[in-house]
Amino acid sequence: MADDYTSKLATYLDGELSADEMRAVDAHLRNCPACAADLLGQVQLKRALQSASRRYAPSSEFRARIQQQVARPARASVWRLWLTATSVLALMFLAFMAATYLGRGALEREHAFSEIADLHVATLASASPVDVVSTDRHAVKPWFQGKIPFSFNLPELQGSDFSLIGGRVTYLGQAPGAHLIYQVRKHQISVFIFQDRSLNASLSTNLGVRRRSSFEVDCWSQDGLRYFLIGDASADDIRNLAALLRAAS
Repeated sequence: MADDYTSKLATYLDGELSADEMRAVDAHLRNCPACAADLLGQVQLKRALQSASRRYAPSSEFRARIQQQVARPARASVWRLWLTATSVLALMFLAFMAATYLGRGALEREHAFSEIADLHVATLASASPVDVVSTDRHAVKPWFQGKIPFSFNLPELQGSDFSLIGGRVTYLGQAPGAHLIYQVRKHQISVFIFQDRSLNASLSTNLGVRRRSSFEVDCWSQDGLRYFLIGDASADDIRNLAALLRAAS
């Protein structure tokens, strides 16, 4: 039986299982230390590969040298030909710069969301998903004081479908932040909070709720903080929890 779940861990990590299969693997991971350890190893390997791919990205000096070569006008004996060639090169240069900027921003966003998904999956697979276990926001929030370089507010959940499970300190790249886990019915939602200035500017866009693999994700910036929500709950549940967090801030 465990072998059946072992074969599904890679697709579970990539969010490519059906909703029912995701829930079944979630339940199995909470009761199988061997599979949980295997999944954590896969998460660490995936993050190491992502880090290596960024490490060998072209440097800014290399980009500048290529851009100078592209923008260098070719010699021509006729003024009109020279002017036309220069115009074409200028347009190519502008297109290259725009594509580079937009492509790099999109790539950085994808890396960040991939890391967020890995953190969510790894935490739920852990035997101890939170370091402070409490449903009381007045106990969870003070626990983070002195552990991260900022403060945040948590919403009052009375009368809602959500309950707070607890939280832990986490990192996105080198940026420290808070990782909170909420439950709605049988679904768990991770809420990540970081300082806006400690993350790349390409993540500051408020994208709204959207589906990435098998997870619903929301992201926004507010009062100098960056919020990420991710879980296998419905888009409406993600949207409602986001509204509670926005109101609390």
